[in-house]
Parts: sequence; C-alpha cells; structure tokens
Amino acid sequence: MRMLINSPETVVADALRGMAAAHPELDVDVERRVVARRGARDGGRVGVVSGGGSGHEPLHAGFVGYGMLSAACPGEVFTSPVPDQMLRAAAAVDAGQGVLFVVKNYTGDVLNFEMAAELAEEDGLRIERVLVNDDVAVTDSLYTAGRRGTGATLFVEKIAGAAAEEGAPLDRVATLARRVNDSSRSFGVALSACTTPAKGSPTFDLPDGELELGVGIHGEPGRERRAMMPAREIAEVAMDAVLDDLAEVGPPDGPVLALVNGMGATPLLELYGFHAEVARVLGERGVPVARTLVGNYVTSLDMAGCSVTLCRMDEELLRLWDAPVQTAALRWGR
Repeated sequence: MRMLINSPETVVADALRGMAAAHPELDVDVERRVVARRGARDGGRVGVVSGGGSGHEPLHAGFVGYGMLSAACPGEVFTSPVPDQMLRAAAAVDAGQGVLFVVKNYTGDVLNFEMAAELAEEDGLRIERVLVNDDVAVTDSLYTAGRRGTGATLFVEKIAGAAAEEGAPLDRVATLARRVNDSSRSFGVALSACTTPAKGSPTFDLPDGELELGVGIHGEPGRERRAMMPAREIAEVAMDAVLDDLAEVGPPDGPVLALVNGMGATPLLELYGFHAEVARVLGERGVPVARTLVGNYVTSLDMAGCSVTLCRMDEELLRLWDAPVQTAALRWGR
C-alpha cells in the first residue's frame, strides 16, 4: 500500500486538520467530526446539512460555504456518520428557520439521518429530509434498498443552498431539492478498483483489460463487465442508460445540466476527452446543454473511471445553479 497518510486509523482526522488549516473560513471540529460554515446562523437562513462516509472528497465537506451547505458530517471511510454528528451539525447551523438534511440513498446514511431528525425534532428543531437516488445502474446494491445516491448530490446541495441563501423557507428549499433529484440521472464506470486505507488492497477484483459498467461509488458491482472500450463507446453506453431512464420522467422540456465526474484517479486530460464524447452523444440526440461541470467532485478514493450525471433544468433551477457560491471545492460569481 502506497498512500500519503500517517495511519489508517487517523486518516479522516488528519484530513480534517488539514482542511481546518487550509480554510480558516470554516469551523472544523476534528474531534466531533463536523464541518460548518462560519457564521452559519447569521441572516436567519434555512440550514442545509449533508454528510456521508469519507473517501468521496470533495463531497461533502468541500461544499460547505456561501451558497451551498451550512454544515457537513464526515464519517469514517465509506462508513456513515453517526446520528450524534448530524444532530450537532443541525444544532450548530439552525437559525430558527429549520434545517434540510440531504441524504444519499445508502442504508447507513438513511437510518442515521432519520434517527438524527427524530432527535432534533425532540429538541424543537424543524427538519426536512431529501433522499438522493439518481444512479440508474442498479435497483439494489450492497449498500442500498433502491437506487444509489451519486452525482446528483452535488446538484441538490448547490441548488438547495442557493435557495436557502436567498431566504427561501424550509418547505420551498426541500421542494426544490426534491425536484432536482427527480430530474437527475447518473451512471458510473470503473477502470480500476479503489483501495481503502484500512484494507490496503483493492476492494474488488477487476482483471486487466476489463471495465465495470454501472459501478457504485463504494465499488459496488454494476450492470456488467466488458472488455475495455474506447471512450466514445463507453460514453454511448453511459448516455443511453441515463437518457433512456430520464425519458421516463416525460418528454424533454428544456436543457440539461451535465456533470462529468472523475472517480479520483482519472486525469482531466481523460475527463475532458470523455466529455467530448458525452457532448457528441447529446448533440446527436438533440439534447441542449445549459451548463457543464468537469472534474473530481464525487470520488471513490483512488478509483480510475468516471460518472455522468444529467439534470433537466428550467429557468428557476438554472438561476439557482448560477447563483454565487464560495466553498473549498466549488466557487463562482462572488
């Protein structure tokens, strides 16, 4: 195992210490594992809180800041944070307007956020929960009952955060977040397995010359394995899966927001080349693109590969996407 770490036992705490040193605008509680926006209660906004296992950086802590998340709860690598973390985060950012929990559809996250919501409500906080389940690859997996939450989490957090920044009430922020999730679909492809610090070896076996179509962000099995293909063929498979499923929502009524997301070990040279093929397929299918994001945003440690996420946009969602944001990993317009 060759990793730039001190030990598997301290890898999350060490990363949080580094984040605190690099971003003094954040309140990073290393011991209790909560990353919060400094002054999150100022202005009486709705709080937006998310979290999940570490290893998917910059998700979620990298998206804490102006116009996005109020706080994030990092768990151990590929392990849900515990309800106490979520409760602390909600209490830290609640300004009397309520808190939205953004929850990826993984069993541990769902159960723990549900428990945290119940505890918070007992303490007098108003809580809404939004489930992100955008992955079209499989219906059930090692971690989920139903579709997994992947790249659309970024879209939900950004648009919900922008609405909260504008002063929208809790029910409106939750409605927008659900609309984003319902309008989004994702599909992932692995060219290699990832290696967790605790295991020290690949989490699954992927023979040389093969790829996994529909892989999950924890290395969960996808739809099938095939011999390695050129980027144009991989893009066609991924886009067929996403667009066919998105068509079930109804006929296209506007442009899409597109995310080509690296899994952690794929360089931008390859990601931009892959996006060229995604853009080609969208053009051939007559799907207009309003905005595009290319890079590592919802990763899987050192996995090579990528995922594609599309979200159908309307005028309101596009305005909220374009609204200013300033976080460690996403920033524009301010």
